Amino acid sequence: MSFFGLSDGTVANAATFDMGGGDIQPIPAKTELLAVIDEAKWDSYEGQRYISLRWAVMQPQAFANRKVFQKLKIEESDASKRDKAKRMMFAIDVNAGGKIAQSGREPNDQDLMIGLCNKPMIIKVGVWELEDKSKTGNWIMSVAPRNASPAQPVQQSAAILPTPALDDDIPF
Repeated sequence: MSFFGLSDGTVANAATFDMGGGDIQPIPAKTELLAVIDEAKWDSYEGQRYISLRWAVMQPQAFANRKVFQKLKIEESDASKRDKAKRMMFAIDVNAGGKIAQSGREPNDQDLMIGLCNKPMIIKVGVWELEDKSKTGNWIMSVAPRNASPAQPVQQSAAILPTPALDDDIPF
């Protein structure tokens, strides 16, 4: 069978293909979600290093499995922006168990993954949009402990539902 052999016995042979799907609208601004970080690492763009986090939404069901990306620019040259990023990083770490702060040193990628991933917490998202309106997406406005009650759900049907205690293990 050819590498390009398809499940119906034919072979892929067209120069064009459209995956379909379409644009996914961002989660509405100020929506509170139960989410976990499923990827945490150092990254860089145009010479600026930052911590990159990928959040996986667990609840409400309407947004389950959606991803929200976050850049924490804790090496930002602007002191005010740098301090804001460090405060956010500290809050995330505390809600995840505080292992990074307890270490007293700069975390590496492994420390970030072990310390931050799979720890449910409440996030509130905002919406960003490019000036030319060509792209839009979500950003993390705030984080809170998992047991914090949502202050103001955007939609009644999107209220965060109680979940069983997960401790630090994945429940299966």
